[in-house]
Amino acid sequence: QVQLVESGGGLVQAGGSLRLSCAASGGTFSNYAMGWFRQAPGKERDFIAAISWTGGSTYYADSVKGRFTISRDNAKNTVYLQMTSLKPEDTAVYYCARGGFMVRVTSLRSDGYYYWGQGTQVTVSS
Repeated sequence: QVQLVESGGGLVQAGGSLRLSCAASGGTFSNYAMGWFRQAPGKERDFIAAISWTGGSTYYADSVKGRFTISRDNAKNTVYLQMTSLKPEDTAVYYCARGGFMVRVTSLRSDGYYYWGQGTQVTVSS
């Protein structure tokens, strides 16, 4: 059974930083692409970042490019999202998700991810 558990969310002032973690269990973590998405109140769930199963490629939404960094530690079965220069508009529930098995193309869409965590709240105050 696949489980994804996010942590590291919280309240931070604009300009601050947070690092989200997502611990995975079930299956061979290193064989799967991983992604981060977020959903603000009243809005759709949006793609934020993804990392290929090899770890060799990363992808970002334009809104976070240059501020957020996705990484993975296969020895710890964990994917991270380092967030810097946070803005009030980054306020949302952040979800990690597991994508396809050794996929050649890493999906940037939510329908390309099959297992989801419960989410962690990030609130950025102005």
